[in-house]
Amino acid sequence: MNLKEDDELCRRALQSGTVLLYHKLSPLLQRTDRGGYKLPIFQVSVVNGMLEKLGKDAEVINSSVLVGCSDSLLAQFCLEVAELEQNAVEELCQGVFTDLRKAFFLLRSSEVPLVTRGQALLRWHQTHSYCSATGKPTQRNQAGSQRVCHSSGITYYPQMAPVVIVLVSDGERCLLARQPAFPRGMYSALAGFCDMGETVLETLRREVAEEVGLEVESAQYSSSQHWPFPQSSLMVACHATVSPGSSQINLSGAELEDARWFTLQEVQEALQRNSPPRDIKGEANVFWVPPSSAIANQLIQEWANQQLKS
Repeated sequence: MNLKEDDELCRRALQSGTVLLYHKLSPLLQRTDRGGYKLPIFQVSVVNGMLEKLGKDAEVINSSVLVGCSDSLLAQFCLEVAELEQNAVEELCQGVFTDLRKAFFLLRSSEVPLVTRGQALLRWHQTHSYCSATGKPTQRNQAGSQRVCHSSGITYYPQMAPVVIVLVSDGERCLLARQPAFPRGMYSALAGFCDMGETVLETLRREVAEEVGLEVESAQYSSSQHWPFPQSSLMVACHATVSPGSSQINLSGAELEDARWFTLQEVQEALQRNSPPRDIKGEANVFWVPPSSAIANQLIQEWANQQLKS
């Protein structure tokens, strides 16, 4: 909070802090010795040296946005380097800028929250350069935790849209669905944005009724997660039950491509797959679920564990 509110303190922290790099909102990843990927975190001095080699002013580092603090109280920042030549940066940093959706499958679960938070903050600054009331430019503070229109006096803060994600069960099976934009073979829990004035429970009941034509009997909160797609959202994860005698799925609208009931055995097999199964053309050809870093996976795992206990 001190770094967010005190510009001078934030400037000093930046000089000894660490930085995540993005190019057109794609984070930089590095290959590990074992063939996987990791999220490289650079010291500011390293980034300044890279900027110097590329002929850029070291002042570029001052446009970094505060992401948070590490467990050791080291300030963490993110920096958009879209003005630099992508290949040159990748060569200097021995990494590759990777679309965030792909990075979800490549990074460890512990690294995902940091990289998604950084991208969300950078995107917010890109889309809030002007005041919605006056049309005049807004100015950010050093941390990037707010933008101010000095003409109107309005202060803007990064926001997240509330989204309910729900795993529906009839007692023995769970309901999963897929949108046309999903990778082939992937099914996930139902999800939808909260309408203005709705509670989480009201949104949950409405979305289940609208998307699959089912009436929720009961619901229980599980957890929450920041989700960067398509914009920055707060995913509120819940479990819901419907009557076994009223489980006939009725798809309505074009949002969902398919919705099905899955047995415990099918779900367990999907959870055991570390990556999407591929056919000879390289396409997923078997039912699979979102990666462990997604809250949908957590809901599915919780349901499976509960079924095993009952």
